[in-house]
Amino acid sequence: MAFAEQNEDGIIDKLVAINRTAKVVKGGRRFGFTALVVVGDGNGRVGFGKGKAKEVIDAKRKASEAARKSMIRVPLREGRTLHHDTIARSGAGKVVLRAAPAGTGVIAGGPMRAVFEALGVKDVVAKSTGSSNAYNMVRATFVALNSIQSPKAIADRLNRRVGDLISRRDDGSSHQAASEENAA
Repeated sequence: MAFAEQNEDGIIDKLVAINRTAKVVKGGRRFGFTALVVVGDGNGRVGFGKGKAKEVIDAKRKASEAARKSMIRVPLREGRTLHHDTIARSGAGKVVLRAAPAGTGVIAGGPMRAVFEALGVKDVVAKSTGSSNAYNMVRATFVALNSIQSPKAIADRLNRRVGDLISRRDDGSSHQAASEENAA
């Protein structure tokens, strides 16, 4: 249930979930609303926020403002997928994110799909296990995205060249050939 709209500043807003709460008072019920919103620029920056109010529109506005304040930058490989696979959890929600070859598309469920579309990822395979609660799924996805590192960042940390790291990430044919030689 993700409704997207693009603002004049190029930020994509996606409404992921709305919850209605009721408080019983003398005259009946008073309803309140919470909204979960994911925002992104479609180019590697994404954030999420939660807002509460008596009206849906106000809750969505508050959530959008909170999401813009919490935006993070995620390094993307070739501007279309993740650099490596990762697993993360938040509460009872667990997510597995896998980089995918070109043309795969976004294979992800509900709240995770909204995050990837706002982020600008075009090829990814994601699986959610455990809780299907939208809040936990989004939080777990952000924990996983925060753990993504680019080869340049890893090379800098290890005092190595990027080429040494990238040469190991091939299609697996050289690794497969080496394992066949060892088996013979």
